[in-house]
Amino acid sequence: MMRLLQRIAVLVPAVLVLNGAVAATHIAAANRNSIPAPSKDARKLPINVTSSKVEAKGDTVVFQDVVITQGDTRVQADRAHAVGIDNFDNSRWTFEGNVKITGEQHGSLKSDLAVVEFKNKYIAKATATGNPAEFEQKRTDIDEVAKGHAHEIIYDVTDGTVRLSEDAWVWDGHNAMSAAQLVYDIRAQHVSATSDPKKGPVTFTIDPNSSGGDNDKKP
Repeated sequence: MMRLLQRIAVLVPAVLVLNGAVAATHIAAANRNSIPAPSKDARKLPINVTSSKVEAKGDTVVFQDVVITQGDTRVQADRAHAVGIDNFDNSRWTFEGNVKITGEQHGSLKSDLAVVEFKNKYIAKATATGNPAEFEQKRTDIDEVAKGHAHEIIYDVTDGTVRLSEDAWVWDGHNAMSAAQLVYDIRAQHVSATSDPKKGPVTFTIDPNSSGGDNDKKP
């Protein structure tokens, strides 16, 4: 660990580069508007870490003004802490303060806190929480921005899905939907909902007078 910190100290605020590895890919069902999943070659890209300050607190390493990138995926926050940062085969990083995560097809998440999981040297999943956490994506099939908010949003990088739960709401570019849980498929560009008898039904809203995407559509 000390040798690793010494190497990082030399690089800050430069870039720490670690080689990526191939991860399993789930291809969404193809339709007229589907976007292909990233190729396996894209999943071999390096992980880049930049930070203005790095310090060790026991087994935990703390980063200030941190940015992590791998291909189209980028995570930035005021600070982050992690244990075992020299092992990106199976590690978890916690990001806090002004967290922003950008992914494929111009999708993005904003939250107060996010836990990012690395599997086989690949950014595999990000769990964002906030009051609320928010996501948006510029659609490729229509001139609209899909957006949503919830107390918890899970971005599965491998599957290309965004799962919203706890006061979940999504505008897909055409209609608004709220439910106990909503899943937006980034590649197929569609939303699905799950109702919960204890938390209420799925609510689906169509505004025939709206062109879509305005702030006044939020509940």
